[in-house]
Formats: sequence, C-alpha cells, structure tokens
Amino acid sequence: MKRPKTLSAAFVRTVSQPGRYGDGRGGYGLSLLVRETANGRLSKTWSQRVRFNDKTTNIGLGGGGGGGGVGGPVVSLAEAREKALENRRSVAQGLDPRGGGIPDFRAAVEKVIEIHAEGWKDSGRTATKWRSQLEKYAYSELARKRVDQITADDVLAVLVPIWHTKPEIARRTRQRISAVMRWAIAQGHRPDNPAGEAVAAALPKQDNRTRHHRAIPHAEVSGAIEKVKASEAWESTKLAMEFLVLTASRSGEVRNATWDEVDLDGAVWEIPEHRSKTGRAHRVPLSDRAAEVLEEALDLADESNLLFPSVTGKPLSDATMGKLLKENGIDCVPHGMRTSFRMWAAECTNAPREVAELALGHVNKDRVEAAYQRSDLFDKRRDLMDRWADYLAANAVAGLSTMPAPHREHRDPQTTQAA
Repeated sequence: MKRPKTLSAAFVRTVSQPGRYGDGRGGYGLSLLVRETANGRLSKTWSQRVRFNDKTTNIGLGGGGGGGGVGGPVVSLAEAREKALENRRSVAQGLDPRGGGIPDFRAAVEKVIEIHAEGWKDSGRTATKWRSQLEKYAYSELARKRVDQITADDVLAVLVPIWHTKPEIARRTRQRISAVMRWAIAQGHRPDNPAGEAVAAALPKQDNRTRHHRAIPHAEVSGAIEKVKASEAWESTKLAMEFLVLTASRSGEVRNATWDEVDLDGAVWEIPEHRSKTGRAHRVPLSDRAAEVLEEALDLADESNLLFPSVTGKPLSDATMGKLLKENGIDCVPHGMRTSFRMWAAECTNAPREVAELALGHVNKDRVEAAYQRSDLFDKRRDLMDRWADYLAANAVAGLSTMPAPHREHRDPQTTQAA
C-alpha cells in the first residue's frame, strides 16, 4: 500500500502493512503505529511525538483499531488529531501533556502574576521584577520542571549561590518561589511547599542588620540642591530633584506625577491612590518654592502631561535621579532626602510625630489609633513644609555668604604707597 502524505480515515481503516505512518506536517507529530501481534492479527495505536523540557518524547493517544481493519477504530483519526492539537497547545503554555495539565514553573509564575497583578498598583513594575528576577536567578533550575516535581533540593540549588552575596535578592526569590508553590498546593498539584520551613531550616543564617538608604545631614541638603542646580543635567531632572526634596516625596511619586494632579492656585499636589505606595490618595501641601519649581517646569511641559518629563518625553528613571546625585559628589540616594527631612523635623522643630509621619505619606500602623485619628492634619503639614522650605532657603543663603572671597592679587603696602 502506498504511504500517504497525510492520513485519511479510509487509510487508517484499511492499512494492513506494519509500520509507522505519520500524519504529515500539519499533524503535530501524530502517527499511526501498525504492528503484527503474536497471534497474527494487527494492532493499530496512535502516538504523538512532542518536545517538552528540552526532551523529545512519545505520548500514546489510544488504539486506532485492529484486526486487519475489521471493526471500527477505538480512537478515530479526527479524535486523535484533536488530542494532538490539545497536547501541542499544552506544551506551548508550559504544561506537560503527560501530567494531567500540571504546569511547569515558568507557566505557574505567569498564573500567579495574573492573579495578583490587579492589586499591584505600580503600572506593571512588580510583574516585571518578578519575571526578571526569577529569569536571572531561578529559571535555570526550575523553569521547565513541573510544579509537582520541584523538590527542596531544587530550591536550595537556586538560593545557596546567592544567599550570602545577594541576601535581599535571595530572600525575595525564595518568597516568590514559595508563592508559586502555595498556588500549586491550592490547585491540587502538590501537597507541600518545597520553599517552606524545610528550606528555611537548611539555609544558613544571614546578616540581618537593617541597611538604610544613604542620606546626608539635613544641614547639607541646601548645598546639595545648589550643586544640582549648577550642574549641566537636563533641566527637568534638576527641577524634579528639588521638588522631591521640598515635598519629602518618594522618587516614583515625583517622576510619574502629572499636571492633572496639581492645583497650583490652591498650592496642592494630590497623589492618587493608584500611584501611592500606601494605596491611599495623599495630599501634599506645596510651599511657595515648591510652587515656583512647578511654574518653572511649565516651560518644559510637553504632550506627555508629566510634571518632569525626560528628554524622550517619558518618565525620568530612578537611575537618572540617583546618577544626578552621584555625579555631583552627593553621598545620598533620592530616597535618603526623606530621611534628611525627617531628622530635621525631629531635631529642629516641635512638630508632633504624627504630623511629620503624615508629611512623609506614612500610614499609622496602630489600628486602634488610626481608627480615631482620621484627619490628614493638612494645615499643620502645610506649616511644616513651609518651614522646611524656609530652612533650606536660609541655609542656601548662609552657604553662599560663607564661600571664600574671590582671589585678589596681593600688593605690598609700601609699593602701593610709593605708587
């Protein structure tokens, strides 16, 4: 019998020559295996060749009939093709077709991200961090393993190489692996969490000392701003840095701020809840100088609607802000300016603690106290931010007045008198 390029129902029913008959290029690796049994009859079975986890394997799809074509097929050609297509789709989604639809680790990560993404209020940055961090540190060991086959040894193989050299990344990686494993448990794919307590007990102790953001003394902030202003950086970047200092705000809140959040007449900037770290809208009172910075920023406004657009019209990056400080010899990170403000408020003012904390956009973690203290103390915060701006301005003037006088040529008095 002539071997067909693609199978047909009639060929499957009547073929009697032993051999393997492929279903052509569009058959997703489907083939019909015809064999002669010990009693001289024919056995016909369906098989599919797939590549999963970088390995090629054959999957049985059921019988294709027997007895030399007598009787109907157990699995028809159409049914075998449908099964083959389903298996190919599973492979494309990272699911092992042999494992009852159990996903591999990479596919499970995407499921977990999909579940949590709506609650991540940072325009997709958290999802991007999940993917990039796991790609760099975990996928070489786990990506193509089914979630039911991942062991504590596999997790240790990911964590041990970075446990001491990159402790924070290692902890976050473990947390994310654990979250994926908890999802797998909830789906009934496995009974335990291989990134749980057993791994915690096996890992060595880390140096858990808190490492704070680099900050400078509040008395040096004015000098830092003057250095920034005198630099040759992009004007929008310089204005963004000064605005960040004056408002004691987070870098991301400033870099992604838009004009529709600002009321210049009322001297208020309201950070909406979807951009706030706390998930709550936060009103920021603007001092006179902060409002002046925004007036200067208006001259640079473009179609992006950003207060401080980059050269390309996109939001400034945190790296750009940090680079601005580093290149001007300022031993501080943008977030450290919030620390400088907080230390000034504690050391140089009699402002109540809750006012200073609200100025930073912090949420009261004491539930009982928070239940009674529902005011955002806006007027008191406005007074505090005005005093902060005045303090910076006074220090800037003092700093200029204490600069060395310009060098003048020295003359001998006698020579001068003789002249």
